[in-house]
Amino acid sequence: MKKGREKPLSRGHPWIFSGAVEKAEGEVSAGDLGEVFSHDGTFLGVGHLNPGSQIVFRLLSRKRGEDPGDLLRERIAKAVAWRKRSLQGKANAYRLVNGEGDFLPGLILDRYGEVLVLQLLTAGMDRWRDLLIGLLVEILRPPVVYERSDAASRREEGLPERRGLLHGDEIRNLLQIEEYGARFLIDLGKGQKTGFYLDQRENRHFLGEGAEEKRILDCFSYSGAFSIHGGLGKAKELTLVESSAEALSMAEEHFKLNHLEALPHQMLRGDAFEIMRNIDPGYDVVVLDPPPFAKKKGQVLRASRGYKDLNLQAFRLLREGGLLLTFSCSHHVSLDLFQKIVFAAAVDAGKKVQVLNRLGHPVDHPFDLSHPEGEYLKGLLCRVV
Repeated sequence: MKKGREKPLSRGHPWIFSGAVEKAEGEVSAGDLGEVFSHDGTFLGVGHLNPGSQIVFRLLSRKRGEDPGDLLRERIAKAVAWRKRSLQGKANAYRLVNGEGDFLPGLILDRYGEVLVLQLLTAGMDRWRDLLIGLLVEILRPPVVYERSDAASRREEGLPERRGLLHGDEIRNLLQIEEYGARFLIDLGKGQKTGFYLDQRENRHFLGEGAEEKRILDCFSYSGAFSIHGGLGKAKELTLVESSAEALSMAEEHFKLNHLEALPHQMLRGDAFEIMRNIDPGYDVVVLDPPPFAKKKGQVLRASRGYKDLNLQAFRLLREGGLLLTFSCSHHVSLDLFQKIVFAAAVDAGKKVQVLNRLGHPVDHPFDLSHPEGEYLKGLLCRVV
């Protein structure tokens, strides 16, 4: 590494960017294991290399000579044990391994009932694909392992998108999962992320706990998971806003699956910005869970305008005492910036607002304290007073 550029890695950050590298010795191809040294020759760690990526090194271990199989087996086992302790009896769908948050950069592993879904995001983890499949079958004995390595970030690693069956028999029907008594259908091949937004489970449960007799507006509702929790919590009325007809159709199936067909609800298909400007106020709860507006640093200013507009309209639509659950999953938008955006929206809406709580990742989506980039989901629970 260049002189003085080793400090983040020494303090625990798992990445090295190309600009911090002084030289690379030997033939290097994407996915190779390599060692990293400070400018004075001090050994710093072992990790995956990718000379074609902006992130050229991802730390795996501070020790030399560790067997990859032993390293993976130990860390996967620890991650799985933590989830079993934390989520037993609450849900049968959750994240088992969360990349850097479980000290396995580039590896995502989700459970949907008895089915495991594997997502490989880096060239190094992709190189270990067969090893990982064998370990998962050995450790967890799942009937099915499915791959959803189709995230856009794979292109930055020089990898093609890939999805399909890795182990067991092909799944011919939608999977059914459950969280806190709410039931959902999962399409492994088409669903968002690895099939479902598992990272919002606890926030959905919170909404349901306080939904009784509330009028709820659920924006960017996707397949209606927030609304279903609200309905099971005896909400008075639900309005779902979503641009995808397919997602709204799945939401209607979820109302049937949870025996909520009789509950007053409406599905508004279209652009959330436009719809929110043209509906009447008087809601008790508004949920804003949009897709990431800033996938790159250069998009933060435009994203900030979008978040402000959404939150301004949400404050306009809330009655006095109403609650706003507002989120950003853009990791380039910090919590501090997001809170300032929501504050500016409240000022422009002429509303006095309390922040009751900060919302974010559930326990199965940990992030490494040395790796703030892993904290992508930021949320605020606000009350109009």
